[in-house]
Amino acid sequence: MSGTTAPVGFDSRDVFGGESGIGRGRLPDWVPYALAGASLAITFLILTLLDQVSAVRLVIGTALISGISIYAVSRAVESPRQAKDRLVTVSIASAFVFAVLPLASLLWTVVDRGMARFDTTFFTESARNVVGEGGGAAHAIWGTLVITGLAAAISVPIGIMAAIYLVEYGKGKRLARYLTFFVDVMTGIPSIVAGLFAYAVFALIFGPGIRLGVMGSVALTVLMIPIVIRSAEEMLKIVPDHLREASYALGTPKWRTIVKVVLPTALAGMITGVMLAVARIIGETAPLLVTAGVIDSTNMNPFSGRMETLPVYAYFEYKTPGIPQDASYDRAWAAALTLIVIVLLLNLIARLFYRRFGTEIR
Repeated sequence: MSGTTAPVGFDSRDVFGGESGIGRGRLPDWVPYALAGASLAITFLILTLLDQVSAVRLVIGTALISGISIYAVSRAVESPRQAKDRLVTVSIASAFVFAVLPLASLLWTVVDRGMARFDTTFFTESARNVVGEGGGAAHAIWGTLVITGLAAAISVPIGIMAAIYLVEYGKGKRLARYLTFFVDVMTGIPSIVAGLFAYAVFALIFGPGIRLGVMGSVALTVLMIPIVIRSAEEMLKIVPDHLREASYALGTPKWRTIVKVVLPTALAGMITGVMLAVARIIGETAPLLVTAGVIDSTNMNPFSGRMETLPVYAYFEYKTPGIPQDASYDRAWAAALTLIVIVLLLNLIARLFYRRFGTEIR
């Protein structure tokens, strides 16, 4: 009986990656990291000799040298296919580092410049009657929390109820298609348009020149609602249908099934979406310049007078610095750092909620 023959047109090189792909060795796991470290050292030495050291050049040079060296070593020891795989891996890792580099530089700059005024006075005093050094941003911090909190209080119920309609009641209906279209349009609306819309509404009622904290909340609501709708809609779609069917089989009305089964199951993801939406609007400047205005004193009532927020505070500290100017610049950087810390805390809270309740979705 003759032995098994390979099909016509079959080439073992297609499977094993080259003429000598069979029986080749394999690089130890530490070799790519060692080559990357050596490439970094070589790149740094070359740039130092040329007096051209910079983070961008260091990343680009390290990526090129490490890619070439890892590919050459892998091709000599392993198969050509494995060498190509390692080259693509180095390229992806280098692209990731190159993408993260601007973000890391931005964070480092804000922390480095903002720590100069990140003190107790900055969080306890306002900027009233402050021209040069001293003063703080307590009024802007409270304004940010009040305006953003009021915007969330308006947006969350509207957004969640709209998402419930789209998922539970509006399938295949014309109104649901229109609502989805308008949500898509509102997602890409410029923030200044939301501010002008809120100003126009209140100007028609109270007259031109009106500035109120609640106007800023309304403007932020226009920006926040589509994000809440989209995130809540996706979380409601994740809820398995068999949970709804089991509830219906017990004779539970649809509204009670939504309240007792669907919403608790999607709670973690919905809270995460709300936190991300708040983080999205908390740094808006243009709509709040038009609606909430500028003030140096603390105002806790959004329905009476102007209110200042951290983005507007930082903007005006840079635009109209006092004497000396460095004091205003330090306050602006400290305001930016405070805003980043608030957003970071919101994201941490969202992740904690998701880890605590996210496993309920199966």
